[in-house]
Amino acid sequence: MAFGRFVNSLFGAPQTQQPPQSADGLQVVDDTPVSSVQSDDEQTAAALDDLRNSVRRAGRDIPTLLSSRLGQIDDLLREVVATIEAQDASTEQRVLLGAMVRDYIPTPLRAFLALPEEDRGDDSRATVLFADQLALLEETVRDLLNQIRIGAIAELSTHGRFLADKFQTPDPSLTLGER
Repeated sequence: MAFGRFVNSLFGAPQTQQPPQSADGLQVVDDTPVSSVQSDDEQTAAALDDLRNSVRRAGRDIPTLLSSRLGQIDDLLREVVATIEAQDASTEQRVLLGAMVRDYIPTPLRAFLALPEEDRGDDSRATVLFADQLALLEETVRDLLNQIRIGAIAELSTHGRFLADKFQTPDPSLTLGER
């Protein structure tokens, strides 16, 4: 019998473990039924909420300059999330947003918070370095927001040209008419 299981494990159909399900057939994660799978945009919004909560929990461990910058970036990122959902942004724009929310901001934040308290002062080298990084990220977020808006304007312009080509009356001098 054991030999048969061994042979089946090599050549048979792969054994897959099904996720736990509730009585009504919903997938269960952390003892909570999941009614639907989150979209990438929803996951990014949730990751942004997690980032905001991390900054709030760190509270007094972050100098005012950094807290202010992080707050401004958070506000901008929330605007980008809303705009991306409304404008159906490109995959590249969504990937950049996700990377900022999940990596480009939290990674240096964790590194900064791991420093000894004396290295996290208002005028410390680490604070200045992190502030410079946040300034660059803020500029990138603003640029991303602008790109998404320009894309929507370009799409609207293209649609307008289509409508004009389709429905505008042609120039009478260009049509074959009766002579």
